[in-house]
Amino acid sequence: MKTQAMQFRRVSPQLSAVLLVVTALPLSAQYWTSFENNTRYLALGDSISASYGAKPVTQGFTHQLYQSGVFDNTNNLIFCSLAVPNALSADVLGYQAPMARLCFAPTGVPYPKFVTLSVGGNDAFLVLEQGAPPAVVFANLAANLTNIIGTLRAQFPGVKIYIMNYWDPKLPIPGERGLVLALNFTIGAVVAGFLSNDVVLVDVFSAFEGRDGLLLIERNGSSPLQIHPTNAGYQVIAAAFTKAITGK
Repeated sequence: MKTQAMQFRRVSPQLSAVLLVVTALPLSAQYWTSFENNTRYLALGDSISASYGAKPVTQGFTHQLYQSGVFDNTNNLIFCSLAVPNALSADVLGYQAPMARLCFAPTGVPYPKFVTLSVGGNDAFLVLEQGAPPAVVFANLAANLTNIIGTLRAQFPGVKIYIMNYWDPKLPIPGERGLVLALNFTIGAVVAGFLSNDVVLVDVFSAFEGRDGLLLIERNGSSPLQIHPTNAGYQVIAAAFTKAITGK
């Protein structure tokens, strides 16, 4: 007690004044700016949503969507990202989707809610890298993606969810294109099964077809499996999402 008293006496007059002002403030003090009705945008998924390979990271498609105003003016928009490189559909379902409640927490007033999702690419790589049976991999993906979408819709009525398919990186691996087509068929079938305008497929596959300079694998010295987008590729992804969101 003695030591504490001595320390208290050493508090500077300036700090004492600040403490007096703070303790005098009412507990119900109002902030100058309210975020209660701000639009929320949540990015879920794998390395594509995490902007892997974009330089700087703000060139990723999720940041581009945030900055473009496609969801709302940035002054009235809160952006949250839970996307992590290497995430499988099971990871999004088990770890990312449950955290959506923090981004979409109730504020006492309604506000628009948007989700973008890239998931399934790492599931497909289980076939290429580990020899997992495609039928099993895509059945699990379909179940996980169905649960991800269903969970978000049940917990956050009115949420709009935009889910991308994947481009063909044209890897020199037998059967690679067929695997991409099977992946995209699975994603498309799940989205179509919801029969809702609030669950939308974003056709990134078609946006990439026949175009060059969109993938890091095309650069000299790149890893032969480096399938992530360049900044130009992320711009194409952002444009595909914008078209799906606006219908233009």
